[in-house]
Amino acid sequence: MTIDILMPALSPTMEEGTLAKWLVKEGDAVASGQVIAEIETDKATMEFEAVDEGVVGKILIAEGTGGVKVNTPIAVLLDEGEDASSVAAPKAAAAPVAVPEPAAAPVAAEGRGEPRPTAVGPAAGGSRVFASPLARRIAKEKGLDLGAVKGSGPHGRIVRADVEGAQPGAAKPAAAVVAEAPKAAPAPAAVAAAMPTGMAAETVMKMYADRQYEEVPLDGMRRTIAARLTEAKQTIPHFYLRRDVRLDALMAFREQLNKQLEGRGVKLSVNDFIIKACAMALQAVPNANAVWAGDRMLRLKPSDVAVAVAVEGGLFTPVLRDADKKSLSALSAEMKDLAGRAKTKKLAPHEYQGGSFAISNLGMMGIENFDAVINPPHGSILAVGAGIKKPVVMADGTIGVATVMSMTLSVDHRVIDGALGAEFLKAVIEALENPMVMLA
Repeated sequence: MTIDILMPALSPTMEEGTLAKWLVKEGDAVASGQVIAEIETDKATMEFEAVDEGVVGKILIAEGTGGVKVNTPIAVLLDEGEDASSVAAPKAAAAPVAVPEPAAAPVAAEGRGEPRPTAVGPAAGGSRVFASPLARRIAKEKGLDLGAVKGSGPHGRIVRADVEGAQPGAAKPAAAVVAEAPKAAPAPAAVAAAMPTGMAAETVMKMYADRQYEEVPLDGMRRTIAARLTEAKQTIPHFYLRRDVRLDALMAFREQLNKQLEGRGVKLSVNDFIIKACAMALQAVPNANAVWAGDRMLRLKPSDVAVAVAVEGGLFTPVLRDADKKSLSALSAEMKDLAGRAKTKKLAPHEYQGGSFAISNLGMMGIENFDAVINPPHGSILAVGAGIKKPVVMADGTIGVATVMSMTLSVDHRVIDGALGAEFLKAVIEALENPMVMLA
């Protein structure tokens, strides 16, 4: 029986991807868990694993091909004893099965390869069932309840060998389970597609017909950024809170710590302190640690702080999880690692999805202040400007000079009201102006 290997969905919002590289060729035997290809999404390049063993009968999509829709056949795997002559013409892309998944968790499409297990539907006990397409077909034919089968494949996924020897049970077949799964919410890209996009391309191009220009097509990352930020500004009621923070105590404290950490190869940045201060503030003001979930709010317990990282053609927002529990040096090392892999598009989806709050720092580029756009479903984002020496009124009433940094908190008014946002911003500034508390 020939089985199509399908283009997987590597994140909840992925609709198409680029087959960056094949790591196998036609005629190669592959084993369960073997990496067979690299798939490039809008923000990452991820390895794609085979689920079951077999022989690559035909590669349908050449490497380097972009715009491949999720669930499109990309290759055909042959069972033992079959040859390439049994390979039929490629089928059209199947419509993705609607499966409810947490927004922050990567979802793999159905197919003979995947980076993570694919949820088929809830089992009898309420947990999700993960199974390969072939295993699901066999289970359906035998009337097996997949919820009662223990998987031996990668990540506990049910594979062919698990269902071939299993006995039929009285529970519902897998197809019925899938049919009863609740409908998934429309992807942000689908929502954005229904929104006004401004002037049509042809209209704009006619305006500049007598001027020299270069047409730049949008890649996946730029399309995603455009869709998400259009959605954010059209659907999120932003308001802005602005405060200045004096950095002199922090700068002196940072210099002292860096001297002590010099032998360990650690050098703390101002941004490391800002991350820590924000993580602490999310714990001090827990009602601000929230996201908007369509018809409700979700208040998070951990301080998962996203930090914007500029990369060629766009940006990533890698998430530092449980940032309030980590030391400054640990946060610094983790941030350097995430930023480095973001620039080479090597982050996994779970590393840049999630969090309730984000930081965008343009101070190192000389920007004194700006207003950042909230990254849904976050409840707020902090825009950080440059530390500038300015004349200030000192505690004794005299005029002095201090290093002052401007901070603007963009807030989703559905999640955080003005007084609550002000309380959160105050907690951030108190930590930055009294940096010793960040060692407690």
